[in-house]
Amino acid sequence: MMDLMFRSTRNADDIVTASQAVLKGLAGDGGLYVPEYLPKLDVPLEAFADMTYHETAYAVMKQFLTDYTQEELKDCICRAYDEKFDVPQIAPLREADGAYYLELFHGATIAFKDMALSILPYLMTTAAKKNHEEKEIVILTATSGDTGKAALAGFADVPGTRIIVFYPKDGVSAVQERQMITQKGENTCVIGIRGNFDDAQTGVKKLFGDSALGRELEAAGFRFSSANSINIGRLVPQIVYYVYAYGQMVKNATISVGDPMNVVVPTGNFGNILAAFYAKNMGLPIGKLICASNENKVLYDFFRVGTYDRNREFILTSSPSMDILISSNLERLVYRIAGDDAAVNASLMRELSEHGKYTVTPEMRERMKDFYGGFATCEQTAEEISRVYQNTGYVLDTHTAVASRVYHEYRQACHDTTPTVIASTASPYKFARSVMEAIDKKYADMDDFALIDELSRISHTAVPRAIEEIRNAPILHDKVIDRDQMEQAVREFLAI
Repeated sequence: MMDLMFRSTRNADDIVTASQAVLKGLAGDGGLYVPEYLPKLDVPLEAFADMTYHETAYAVMKQFLTDYTQEELKDCICRAYDEKFDVPQIAPLREADGAYYLELFHGATIAFKDMALSILPYLMTTAAKKNHEEKEIVILTATSGDTGKAALAGFADVPGTRIIVFYPKDGVSAVQERQMITQKGENTCVIGIRGNFDDAQTGVKKLFGDSALGRELEAAGFRFSSANSINIGRLVPQIVYYVYAYGQMVKNATISVGDPMNVVVPTGNFGNILAAFYAKNMGLPIGKLICASNENKVLYDFFRVGTYDRNREFILTSSPSMDILISSNLERLVYRIAGDDAAVNASLMRELSEHGKYTVTPEMRERMKDFYGGFATCEQTAEEISRVYQNTGYVLDTHTAVASRVYHEYRQACHDTTPTVIASTASPYKFARSVMEAIDKKYADMDDFALIDELSRISHTAVPRAIEEIRNAPILHDKVIDRDQMEQAVREFLAI
């Protein structure tokens, strides 16, 4: 069988293997790598009901990462999904309030990013060996809160790598920030930006696209790569948990083999819901893909009118990981609905870069009819946390609450009773202040760690190890810079 190759979304002639795409992260033209075609699941749907998470991961990922040997891929999976996760299922399903919450927060940093960032370092170091890469890999990442810590935890002290994370100084939760600035590892660097996530993400993309800097890095023995969801090595592992969730829904007799399930995903950068779209195109019976936004509802507007327009006020919300106006992974969907036409996609991305917006054709909109967009305000998010807790005792984080609110509005509007999986993307402990104040205003005066202990008491759950570790950890990264100083900061860390 021929290896599945990957192309840039902006240049049909830029074709690489899976391991090269993982290694490069971003195409040289600023495009994202996508598979030449979406492979079909080659395991009968009923078989997934009896598979472990590791077995499911192998069944899905081998379809994409075809130049990795069976041994290499299984080793990556085995090393990633180990005791770092606090439950053997890795991604358990919890029924509550008429939906099934897919808990993606049982990893080392209690957010869904662990699902992919636990395996990416192994995929990347294996790719480096396969491609005889002798340069030190410098992971350059912008984060809206969760990617940063998950990437830091994954790459800390991994030989042959360094990692630099930029985050918006006032745009993450107190726990998110503390998780990053206490990160150990000689090869780690965490820097706050005076600006928002889009500033950090745009700055990182600019550094990737700077060919003169690239040549300097090369001469000094370094090469950039990315741990953001723009890296296909991030996206492919995310497909796995939707296939696993379907298997669990069949196993629990919630659905029969072949029946559809809907999926609701709170999203900012569009990677997590794109993974569900890929799973659907691989043959997984997913009905509606419900895209839940917060008040930065650029994706909601896109699905409603077909125009992507980032020319709007950036709003800081209680779900900071979704505070994004440039949804990088949407480009992979746009490429797909353009009939895999790199020239059409490149033209639209130029419009976005030059004018801050683009509009897709009616034909392209027709190809996205499986998507439904909704959004929730901060007030509605708080109401949803309170409602679900009062009714069930189950505590949602702020991002999952956005998804839950949008789901209930969708169900009311469309009368769709299809069994539904909601991606629960973070532990409530990560956003304890917003969560506890939503449950009861009396918590407003308590400090962050007292709130965490109170959350443990009222939810009857143990404080996660990831929180206990940072409670008294020393601050190791305190650098804060202006957004135009990012290149200088990289040079200083690498001593070039």
